[in-house]
Amino acid sequence: MAEGVLREVTLALPMVPEMEIEASKTATAIAESIRMSPDRIDEVRMAVVEACINALEHSHSSDQEVFVTFQVLGDPDPEKLRIMVKDHGVGFSPDVVDEPTMADKLKAMRKRGWGLKIIRGLMDEVEIQSSADGTTVVMCKMR
Repeated sequence: MAEGVLREVTLALPMVPEMEIEASKTATAIAESIRMSPDRIDEVRMAVVEACINALEHSHSSDQEVFVTFQVLGDPDPEKLRIMVKDHGVGFSPDVVDEPTMADKLKAMRKRGWGLKIIRGLMDEVEIQSSADGTTVVMCKMR
């Protein structure tokens, strides 16, 4: 099955509080346009919000922008939504991020740190590409 890009939209968002709302609105509109079910749309929207918040909080990007690209994939009909959330920040090593556990988080002062686990649970495919030049979270959801 070929994965042709049927449609692509890219947002350049300033890293300011609530910029993830604009990304989630676009995710919703595109997912609705390919007739994704409401439950799957909610999952996509939550994953986009988490990825944008991670970029805002952790990238330390000097350009203070996050780029969100939405691609509708399929041949000939829409089959999948691919979303890439990219920053030009400091990067990190995804394989050394501790997997959060409920027991540890209940004891911890800082209760946050669930973003990547949530994204992986919500989306069908997740790939994280990160280097000193920034991070790109690539997430896919089948229609």
